[in-house]
Amino acid sequence: MSLVEFIEGPLWIFSAWFFVIFVVWRLGNILFSGRGLPHTQAQPKGSPALGALRTNLEHFAPRSPFTGSAKVWFVTIAGYAFHIGLFVLLFFAAPHVAFIEEHILGVGWPPMSRTAFIISAQVAFAGLLVLWIRRFLDPVVRLISRPDDHIAAGLTFIVMLTGCMALGEQSEALRLTHLLTVQAWLIYFPFSSLMHTFTWPLSRGATGALAGRRGARM
Repeated sequence: MSLVEFIEGPLWIFSAWFFVIFVVWRLGNILFSGRGLPHTQAQPKGSPALGALRTNLEHFAPRSPFTGSAKVWFVTIAGYAFHIGLFVLLFFAAPHVAFIEEHILGVGWPPMSRTAFIISAQVAFAGLLVLWIRRFLDPVVRLISRPDDHIAAGLTFIVMLTGCMALGEQSEALRLTHLLTVQAWLIYFPFSSLMHTFTWPLSRGATGALAGRRGARM
């Protein structure tokens, strides 16, 4: 077995299943560990379900007390730029669509154009760098940032960078380097802050449900 066959075969299968198994394990631990809303005999004053739904939806934009802050809007826009840009790159870049069809789902869909890829990559890079630099410059965010936050941001940056470098598909070495960084990212993902990809609606919903039960709004 050649190095290329190993990276595209056993190593890819291992990292993909590692990602799936431990993400499901982490989510199952959250959902079924019994550490949800605190048990109380107090009569509920509102609907926990409605509170969870409302909190998830309303917090997609800054709350009214903060809408006058340019800093809040700057960070909000940077966050959306990174996450939406990364989503578009992940699922609509032509090499990714081909990879998903060949190695994962067996079906594909029309990919975006090269121009759209470049624009999406620039938007995603800009958003990621703004958020990452903020962790160094903002004294409060710097204080609460952990090494894991910087490792996750740096690894994501490297995955995106190697992906852009491999876009031309003219270098097998660049393509394999990108695939290796993706595999490292998949293995690191379940035990890092990257898990917020799946846990943010659960965390936000739990907070909203608790407030909803008390008849309050977040």
